[in-house]
Amino acid sequence: MFKRTNGFGLLFLLLLCTGCQLHSLSKQQQPVRLISQPVGVPSELCKASVPDYIIEPPDILTIEAIRILPRQPYLLQSLDSVTVQIVDASGLSLYEATSRIDPSGNLTLGPLFGSIEASGKTIEEVRDSIRLEVGKVYTKPQISADVAQLALFQQIAGEHLVGPDGRVNLGVYGQVRVAGLTLQEATQAVEEHLSGILNKPKIAIDVYGYNSKFYYVITEGAGLGDRVNRFPFTGNETVLDAVSNVEGFNAISSKQMWIARPGRNEQGGEQILPVDWLAISKRGDVKTNYQLLPGDRLFVAEDGLVAYDNQLAKKLAPIERISGVFLLVTTAAQRLVFFERSAVAGGGAGF
Repeated sequence: MFKRTNGFGLLFLLLLCTGCQLHSLSKQQQPVRLISQPVGVPSELCKASVPDYIIEPPDILTIEAIRILPRQPYLLQSLDSVTVQIVDASGLSLYEATSRIDPSGNLTLGPLFGSIEASGKTIEEVRDSIRLEVGKVYTKPQISADVAQLALFQQIAGEHLVGPDGRVNLGVYGQVRVAGLTLQEATQAVEEHLSGILNKPKIAIDVYGYNSKFYYVITEGAGLGDRVNRFPFTGNETVLDAVSNVEGFNAISSKQMWIARPGRNEQGGEQILPVDWLAISKRGDVKTNYQLLPGDRLFVAEDGLVAYDNQLAKKLAPIERISGVFLLVTTAAQRLVFFERSAVAGGGAGF
């Protein structure tokens, strides 16, 4: 009687779980409500040029210093480079070289003339100091000194990371906010910032590392967890490119997919672009091979039968474990009773 009751109870639990799973599956397999989209959505053979690139963290910008001239009078500083030429009264060249002002502020003039202090002086004052130093040995020397390269040029030019605060760091010349700006707007912003320090600066900005624009491929996991892949946006990707980046579909994926695009469509609803994968792959139809935009989510739906099987397995797993424990306890109890009866029977026969 006990075994029969437990059998009926286990059968009732199995039927109950199966019914719940069927109800869940029927809700899960309801067709996705796709809102109609406006015509002219860019696709494989009719791509559109993306809008002007908007700078965001953590993009990397390349800044080229086209014209960097200090405001006059300019005081030389450490790491500035100065070209010096020294000629005696007869026209014989005594020294000619381009030297950098060392961190201590001195400009080296070679072993013959030593060095002079140059940091904090104008180029005219440096020229007079050289003439005074060379005049100790030579009469009426001809001195030529010009600025060859400014240290500030090296601080401005190069690669600059857009920080989390949306600014680029220009060293001693401060920081400039460029997040949310186009390249032209960022160029104007940096030039305006430098114009308070330099004389009509001219720079060029380009993007070295496109690190802020992505699209996503989301593969539904059939009850075992979804998988999300992120890929950098370059402006030329389509649905087919996105699928190839994830190396096709796995065993739990269906052929149903769509693009979920951030923002609202012309009707004020969600932008859902249904994708006909069979048409794209088997017939070469490009109508739904849409061009991807930054932030797009290509969602690949799960296979309903696989999802049902996985969910049913998850529901039945605890019951199987309980049944296994019950079976183990029952078997152990039966063996214990068998051994006790064997022992009693053997004792009686011996007596």
